[in-house]
Amino acid sequence: MEISRREAVIGLLALPGALSAIAEAEESQPILGPTVFKWEDMKPVKTATGEVRSLCKAPTATVDQLEMHVSTLNPGLASHPPHRHVNEELIILREGECETLSNGNWIRVSPGSVVFNASNSLHGFRNVGTVPAVYHVINWSPNKDTAEKQTT
Repeated sequence: MEISRREAVIGLLALPGALSAIAEAEESQPILGPTVFKWEDMKPVKTATGEVRSLCKAPTATVDQLEMHVSTLNPGLASHPPHRHVNEELIILREGECETLSNGNWIRVSPGSVVFNASNSLHGFRNVGTVPAVYHVINWSPNKDTAEKQTT
């Protein structure tokens, strides 16, 4: 199939408008501003390993994507197999006893511990205690196009 000169010119003339519409659609998600997330408003959703309370997944003034949630991980389970992603994240253990894979070593963490998973570092998280573990996850990426969907 051959494109005529007229069709090519019409296509070129329409291209800036189409690109503008795509850019506008990508930017349409509002920037997260000052927000308070109250525990009583966080609705738990059951998962295969426990439950999750999702807080947000949105751009901010300084990063393309900020994702925050609170996970409950049942005893003897891992959140998922060790993995890597471009985004960086903090895990703040609220309740329970866990181990985190950090820099190639499994390290035991207790309530109040803070774990930083650097970009593209191999990491994992597992509950080694006898009660459910509850932890907060703060995950950010400077580039939403490369941020992986799966988080800890």
